[in-house]
Amino acid sequence: MTSGDGTPVRVGVFGLLGSGNLGNDGSLEAVLGYLRAEHPGAVVDALCGGPEVVATRYRIPATRLHWYRGEYRTASRAGAIAGKGLGKLVDAFRTAAWVRRHDVVIVPGMGVLEATLPLRPWGFPYSLFLLCASGRLFGTRVALVSVGAAAIGNRPTRALVRWSARLATYRSYRDALSRDAMRAMGVDTALDEVYPDLAFALPTPPPSAPSGSPGPVCVGVMDFHGGNDDRARSEEIYRRYLDGTTRFVRAIVEDGRPVRLLTGDACDASVVAAILDAVDSPLVTAAETASLADLMKEMAAADTVVATRYHNLICALKVGTPTLAIGYAAKSDALMAQMGLAAYCHPAREVDADRLLEQFRALEQRSAELRRTLTERNLAATRRLEHQFTALTAALFPATDHTHAHALREAK
Repeated sequence: MTSGDGTPVRVGVFGLLGSGNLGNDGSLEAVLGYLRAEHPGAVVDALCGGPEVVATRYRIPATRLHWYRGEYRTASRAGAIAGKGLGKLVDAFRTAAWVRRHDVVIVPGMGVLEATLPLRPWGFPYSLFLLCASGRLFGTRVALVSVGAAAIGNRPTRALVRWSARLATYRSYRDALSRDAMRAMGVDTALDEVYPDLAFALPTPPPSAPSGSPGPVCVGVMDFHGGNDDRARSEEIYRRYLDGTTRFVRAIVEDGRPVRLLTGDACDASVVAAILDAVDSPLVTAAETASLADLMKEMAAADTVVATRYHNLICALKVGTPTLAIGYAAKSDALMAQMGLAAYCHPAREVDADRLLEQFRALEQRSAELRRTLTERNLAATRRLEHQFTALTAALFPATDHTHAHALREAK
């Protein structure tokens, strides 16, 4: 694919990619699939959190997002504080130079416009603002594609997020709540569309053959300490979440059911270890997953999934397995409602093992009916994402590229 002057179109992807979060990497994978199918001549590289992982796994050049390597470690000593401060200044120039080399930059999904988990304004919100401001300064088209957003109480964070959204060339959201949140924060969303999460565009593994007897239950866990507004009681929230989830797993095992523990981020491994310690049974095992595809394979083999992380939910719903959400933000409830499972949500901040068990048993009683519902909703999500990619091409790439992509499709 080339621009009007015959040179290849340069496309950058941006975000906390390759940093251990499987959902973020799944969104990247979906966008790379779109680019390779529709714009195969584009030259693609990344500015991201884990450049080594991205370069190795996705075979694209990648640059580290932050100059200061200790960006996400708490700075207590003078040297570390000075390093972080200098890093902010250096990153402004590094980001601008990187953006300037591109025709288009895509931020693939992720909750980049929310603060539902602990977040400092001068971390990723600042990085996103530098990206979008540089795009506006140099005429590079910046697209926030199927991103998540939520109302933000912290004023500096809210201001950075609001200006990032305003400066972007293209915005779409993964649910209506996200668009409403940005409108409430003062962003004109009149032309912004809502599409499913990008992970719904990933290939789906075939379902496993039914065993004829109660099968495994996948339990997706999370190192959950609440959000930005919960810092004062973060340890209490974590203990309640861990204790409730552990009691639930123990009850399932006592029924003779095998339980497969899943994670969605590298930091979740400590929660898996704690549950394995507390529930000493050969029926409880931990899966090693390196991608959303790995998660989906595990979930396709399960009778039922109980999960916390947002992209764990998406994987379970996408493979059509009846799912119970232990939700930590409104986005989880919105997703479950969209997929026809609104009755099967449980609050992560107040995990009650007895109530969770009741919901689980009610869910399993309706398993066959819910699998049919999920099949229908997944078809609708796939169609919507096809519209999303068509809209993205129209917004980001010159008209000559449309003709080129169409000719390629016709030639196949």
